[in-house]
Amino acid sequence: MMRIAKDGLPLITFSLLCTIAFAFIAVVPAVIVGVLTLFIIWFFRDPERSANYQDGYFFSPADGNIVEISEAEHPFTGRALKVGIFMNVFSVHVNRAPCTGRVDYLEYIPGKKIAAFSPKASEINERNFVGLSTQWGPVMMTQIAGLLARRIVCRLRRGDILEAGQRYGMIKLGSRVDVYLPRDTVLKVKKGDRVKSGITCIGVKV
Repeated sequence: MMRIAKDGLPLITFSLLCTIAFAFIAVVPAVIVGVLTLFIIWFFRDPERSANYQDGYFFSPADGNIVEISEAEHPFTGRALKVGIFMNVFSVHVNRAPCTGRVDYLEYIPGKKIAAFSPKASEINERNFVGLSTQWGPVMMTQIAGLLARRIVCRLRRGDILEAGQRYGMIKLGSRVDVYLPRDTVLKVKKGDRVKSGITCIGVKV
């Protein structure tokens, strides 16, 4: 049976109730709402993921396409390699930790909602920073709202321990996740590559 992210249950329940209500009124609206409900259920799918997690390996925190690879700087990480991953509405939107670490930095910043594949989205869109202290140095994930995204979900607190591949939140509808890795990381992906959260190794610490 397909696992559903618990963050989608309220919307799924509402959509199902609307489908049932329309079924007593007219067939065509009921079919339309029913199809929309099926899409919503599919959108909130949360498949089980497992990989050969090894020390020094960094895995993708999100499903999607690599849209940016650049050097960046942030007070938590210092100079770092930034890998930007764009998730469209058809991607799995559950986010996972790229490696094992302790949550030592959390910051939410309100902002705009321009298209998430744009590099400027990292600077001006609504976003949520999660910084991990790891044995390989600081690693940070940034959940970035996109043009259609309406809510960033993050269930973490400072001091929480995340294991590699562990779920920590999601972004509802199209969005983006940037991951900041140590500068001496050897990247295993390039711009345009498609990656899967918790499965695709995006870099190795040398």
